[in-house]
Amino acid sequence: MHPPVSVIIPTYNRVGLLGRAVDSVLVQQYPAFELLVVDDGSTDSTPELLAGYGAAIRVISQPNRGASAARNTGISEARHDLLAFLDSDDQFAPGKLARQAEVMGRAPEYLISHTDEIWYRRGQLLNQKKKHTRQGGNLFARSLKLCVVGMSTVMARREFFDRIGFFDEELPCCEDYDLWLRASHWLEFLHVPEPLTIKNGGRSDQLSRIHRVGMDRYRIMALVKLLEQGGLDAAQEKLTRKELARKSRIYGRGCLKHGREEEGRHYLELAEKFG
Repeated sequence: MHPPVSVIIPTYNRVGLLGRAVDSVLVQQYPAFELLVVDDGSTDSTPELLAGYGAAIRVISQPNRGASAARNTGISEARHDLLAFLDSDDQFAPGKLARQAEVMGRAPEYLISHTDEIWYRRGQLLNQKKKHTRQGGNLFARSLKLCVVGMSTVMARREFFDRIGFFDEELPCCEDYDLWLRASHWLEFLHVPEPLTIKNGGRSDQLSRIHRVGMDRYRIMALVKLLEQGGLDAAQEKLTRKELARKSRIYGRGCLKHGREEEGRHYLELAEKFG
């Protein structure tokens, strides 16, 4: 009734927020879980903070290689079949592990599930737009346009990664967008319609802010890779080509507007190639 869960938190230089994330896991009223914190080469006092938790957590330290590599290390080192993820600036709501593990236990045909979120930006509650409404089932068409699964809401079986593969370590951001696309073209997602994760945003250290200029470049890379690897049916390939052309056209025009002519021409040619 309570399958053991490995919770994975990747972190890099977030000592001011990490403790809140760790504490939100340790207070979960769930009898069987381990918490792995993968310190991706932090240069602040993160190691000292983590040492203070003693045996309550497992700490894995590695040179700085990015969020994808840190999550992949956590997946490889996790002891249990059921894996949950939490970014180091987010929090689990009370009862998150118990509720999501219960739902997955009643639906063994699903390899992955996600939940709703509560969003805060700079400490203020944020109303989510309609396009961010979470859904279950076939998410492929929606996943082409934007990331429709929150990383900190995910619980997946190890078999999911055996079949789909790990996070792409060549992507400095949008690695979750890439993974959900690779999965959703043939797997359905289980949705738990409850706000079981608290997401905190609006800070300059977030990858989405660091890479906000040119972020679509990484989504375009993911789409090109998806087409090149094959396996899409005719309808999925048509949708992917259309979205790739749209994103490339927008990004290419933006490059031209800001004087990056060579880059702009490249992406406009890409739009023509796949449009």
